[in-house]
Amino acid sequence: MLNAIFLYKIQRKLYLMKIPIIPKIIKLIIFLIYNSSIPYEAQIGEGTSFGYGGMGVVIHKRSVIGKRCSISQQVTIGGRSGSKEVPIIGDDVYIGAGAKVLGAITIGDKVVIGANAVVIQSVPKNAIVAGVPAKIIKYL
Repeated sequence: MLNAIFLYKIQRKLYLMKIPIIPKIIKLIIFLIYNSSIPYEAQIGEGTSFGYGGMGVVIHKRSVIGKRCSISQQVTIGGRSGSKEVPIIGDDVYIGAGAKVLGAITIGDKVVIGANAVVIQSVPKNAIVAGVPAKIIKYL
């Protein structure tokens, strides 16, 4: 099925093969069709999926996203002003619609991030976070 993650995989493979122009064209196609910024430089693990095809998703080019993650629509994964570091997200993470994961933080494995949460601190594995700013509300 044609969606943003499918197009990302193509552009990423071409980028790793050092083909210069086609990944940039595919990145533009992703932006035009899905209104998303999913750069080929970002590392996104196998089995990761985007809700609603990846509509409105913004991912920083240096972000690292683990395997089997579920990223809902309108999610931002990126940096914060004053910091050059970006999030590292573990495996089996669910990120709810509209959530923001920002800054030099690490999200552990099997974490659930609630809808519209703003995560600006690292989250340990097996936690559920929600709120603005996000706080741990429960452990799995």
